[in-house]
Amino acid sequence: MKIRRATMAVVAAGALALAGCTSDSGSEDNDTAAEGGGEEDMSEDTGDAGDGSEDSGDMGGEEADTARADLGDITTNDDSVSFSSGAEEYNAYNGDTAATNSTYNAVVNNQLQSGFWYWGTDGTIYPNEWFGSYERTSEDPLTVEYTISDDAVWSDGTPITSNDFLLSWASTNPESMGGAEELGFDPVSTWSTYATDGLETEVGSKEFTVVYPEPYPDWEIAVVPPLPAHVAAEQGGLEPDELAQAILDGDAETVSQVSEFWNTGWLFPNYQVEDEALVPSSGPYTLEGAAWESGNQLALVPNENFFGPAPATGNLVFKFAAPETHVQALQNGDINVIEPQATVDTRQQLEGMGDMVAVEDNQQMTWEHLDFNFAESSVFSDENGGLAAREAFAMCVPRQNIIDNLIAPIAEDAQVLNARERFPFQEDYQELVDAAYDGRYDEVDIEGASAKLEEAGLDNPEVRIGYSAPNQRRTEQVAQIKSSCDEAGFNIVDAGNPDFFEAGGTLESGDWEVALFAWAGSGQIASGEPIYSTGGSQNFGGFSNEEVDAAWDTLASSVDPEVHMEQLKIIEKALWDDLYGIPLFTHPGIVGYDSTLENVRPTSVQTGVSWNADQWVRAN
Repeated sequence: MKIRRATMAVVAAGALALAGCTSDSGSEDNDTAAEGGGEEDMSEDTGDAGDGSEDSGDMGGEEADTARADLGDITTNDDSVSFSSGAEEYNAYNGDTAATNSTYNAVVNNQLQSGFWYWGTDGTIYPNEWFGSYERTSEDPLTVEYTISDDAVWSDGTPITSNDFLLSWASTNPESMGGAEELGFDPVSTWSTYATDGLETEVGSKEFTVVYPEPYPDWEIAVVPPLPAHVAAEQGGLEPDELAQAILDGDAETVSQVSEFWNTGWLFPNYQVEDEALVPSSGPYTLEGAAWESGNQLALVPNENFFGPAPATGNLVFKFAAPETHVQALQNGDINVIEPQATVDTRQQLEGMGDMVAVEDNQQMTWEHLDFNFAESSVFSDENGGLAAREAFAMCVPRQNIIDNLIAPIAEDAQVLNARERFPFQEDYQELVDAAYDGRYDEVDIEGASAKLEEAGLDNPEVRIGYSAPNQRRTEQVAQIKSSCDEAGFNIVDAGNPDFFEAGGTLESGDWEVALFAWAGSGQIASGEPIYSTGGSQNFGGFSNEEVDAAWDTLASSVDPEVHMEQLKIIEKALWDDLYGIPLFTHPGIVGYDSTLENVRPTSVQTGVSWNADQWVRAN
């Protein structure tokens, strides 16, 4: 099936996958690349935590505890607050290229670039009313009208207009004007409006309209914060309005003049800002005047021309520190906020710091899973052991034992995950599970697994479980699987390696029988399509099922929540019956921070705890 839709890469910090977005290191679980999607740190969102788009004209969810706090009138202080997403250093103001789409860039850029919406802590979509407004004005065709605030300006004083969003559309939709090769842009992903004729607007306007060729369930998050088109135009030898008009006219030759700068001009290979004029901010902080100590930290400073709520703290410092150093750094006061992997040892260390540190748990939209390889060479392919072999493996994987030994000691309410597109803390999770899964793999059945292996015609088949190593928790999961499944007649091999998520590495090359990793979510509705559909860009195992393809096609072409649930029931049941893979558990989350800080709020979504870092402030 040809995938006709694609979503704009929405990167976040966090576990990121954004799933955390860097490769796993030591005992820290920074689920990366594939944990978030085919590109490093590009998180794949699963589950519908409420998109606020049920009725025409809706503009996000109602204000609630999951939204940003209303701090009233804020006076920015002269204090400093620090956070680290890992040792990887920030290196790109443009995080939308194939080479720069990463968590460590996203956590910084989230403070430099603003847009129409943001995710609340439970995946609900809320509007940034100070940035502007948007309204769904028609369902057929799906039409959304956007209005940018008259006060919205870049930090250099240039108004934010539709010119900026036109560049976003053109740079991430090269096929719309002759193709990627002709235009020269290198985007990590495409905007969901790629199949339209572009934005309906006038040059320099504060208004634009997006018309979709068919209903699109994730329309509300399709338009993301733009990059400054006036800078790209000037660097390409064009006037800003000249570039915008060329995009409207479909003049690929003219538009291509800015592609080289778009690809490379907003990158920092030397880990310093060579020309501050090239990186104006539309967010609460700016790189203009920031203090960058390569290899150590980047301290952002307030954007004096920011048109939204002022940041609470004067210096927001991003530390470049290895995850295994974070707990000690928090105790020493070197880092003020950390989000380590939730382990028993980590919890004990944090709680042992007493009143100086606040510790909070939260539920994550990041979930662990085992995926089968359907390539002809795999023992699980239809040419070899087929469904019977996959059923044998599912029968011997000790899912409950993994929960009891590795997850429950951290999160006592942890449970085995039996769905892929909903989470246990969502109200319609059980409805989906009841319709799709009959509990056949809830308990280990060694005798049944052995019989299935015999039915598959396999004798002591070798099964390499690949994952990004080192990662102690996953090593322990594989050890538990080996202890159980070897008894059933498998030969389980721990195939963890550091190159698992690298471009062209183990996951992409298919050098495994079972892949163990995580996807991170934020509440998108149709983002699972490229994971489970035939030929999907994130379908690493090569699974193919016509029923699943048809259901995704129906789901991704509707904005009706009832249609979404009907199709998810079909999808989930087929994924269980044909065994795409085996869901394991949702990740428990833990955040530790200096107890004198206010407004540090864990989140379930891929943006991670730094999602509202501009609101962090030390109590007086």
